[in-house]
Amino acid sequence: MLSENVKSVKHMAFAVRDARAALATYAKFLGVSPDTEIIEYAKSRNRVALFDLGGIEYQLCESMDPDGRFAVWIRERGHEGLHHICYAVDEIDAALEHAQANGASLRMCKACQKAGSHPHPEGFVAFLDNDAGGIEIEFMQVYTPEELEKYQVQGV
Repeated sequence: MLSENVKSVKHMAFAVRDARAALATYAKFLGVSPDTEIIEYAKSRNRVALFDLGGIEYQLCESMDPDGRFAVWIRERGHEGLHHICYAVDEIDAALEHAQANGASLRMCKACQKAGSHPHPEGFVAFLDNDAGGIEIEFMQVYTPEELEKYQVQGV
């Protein structure tokens, strides 16, 4: 059963027009450090503020290009918001098999141009082409220390 495979929420990614402005709001109202680094990922052309809040990693994601993944998502919906939730799973292949057996299809990773499980900086990831209430679903099998050394995937 899938729920036994899901360990936790790995992160929640929010599509924002301006990562710095969104971060300022989190700093003002929720006490997030205003000095939180905003990282630019050249491969995916995103600016992302990463921080932990309540034991969950938050990602405030801004496209660097007008036709970028998050900019298009905002434009299509007319607002910023929760883009996707990444679920940490014990076995990504089992999670994908379960989802596909129940009608899911796989989405192409825009940064890597791969569908299905593939290496990312923190673990093997895969995206579903289905959403839950407008929220995209991502699975991640977080690397073991040995895998982390082996895959050494640099920023996506």
